[in-house]
Amino acid sequence: MQLIDGKAVAAQMRKEIAEEVLRIRQSGGKIPHLAAVLVGHDGGSETYVANKVRTCEEVGFQSSLIRYEEDVTEEELLACVDRLNRDADIDGFIVQLPLPDHISEQKIIEAIDYRKDVDGFHPINVGRMSIGLPCYVSATPAGILELLRRYEIETKGKHCVVLGRSNIVGKPMAMLMMQKNYPGNCTVTVCHSRSENLKEMCLSADIIVVALGVPEFLKADMVKEGAVVIDVGTTRMPSSVTRSGYKLAGDVKFDEVSPKCSYITPVPGGVGPMTILSLMRNTLHAGKKSIYE
Repeated sequence: MQLIDGKAVAAQMRKEIAEEVLRIRQSGGKIPHLAAVLVGHDGGSETYVANKVRTCEEVGFQSSLIRYEEDVTEEELLACVDRLNRDADIDGFIVQLPLPDHISEQKIIEAIDYRKDVDGFHPINVGRMSIGLPCYVSATPAGILELLRRYEIETKGKHCVVLGRSNIVGKPMAMLMMQKNYPGNCTVTVCHSRSENLKEMCLSADIIVVALGVPEFLKADMVKEGAVVIDVGTTRMPSSVTRSGYKLAGDVKFDEVSPKCSYITPVPGGVGPMTILSLMRNTLHAGKKSIYE
């Protein structure tokens, strides 16, 4: 069993992006500028956005944080999106999800200029991704592809089972794994809460991507010998042995499953660190106008 070290790969990507930004700076080019819009004070969102701002500093990007209270109206948020769309200095921006119930997330996503949609959620980016055109790819699936690529894990002709059908991970992951390139060229099965014979499907998989948000869902009796397992789950669980009082649990029962795997990602330290660096790479593309003029 080989552990897929997302922290190490993310550190390498951070170094590569910082070197690219330094070259841009030395040649007198425009430094990429990422803006983040944060609504309310959700603990997870606060942490994610703080990490994004810190990583921007580490790689040499400019960053802006725009905050609104929970009671911001949909109209006010749409007006903010419009301002960011029209601001020539902002290369890319994100509106951190989830949003309060009175705001339509889909309406906000669709209002973002797809050329600045570095989260890769706009229907134009999703559509372009599905047919293999250049676009901003959603950060978590992009991070998983990078891990497979850097560990040189064979995917051609393999059976990949994706557990989960979310718009952010499950669906794009499935579409990317069946593209005619590397990583890709897989036979893909998408399973979800209504799937029957789930165990049998997992047992036939060479690669399993678990993105359900159900702690320790994937057990050893669902995984064949030599499988590659990618765990996207991050659920906060109470813990009496950590100073914070909680620990992060993945969707895979790691101690049980890992001995059967050829490769497996840990939680934390696997997919998680890659997500922010994938966002940074999208922002670098946005700053260089290397995908959309």
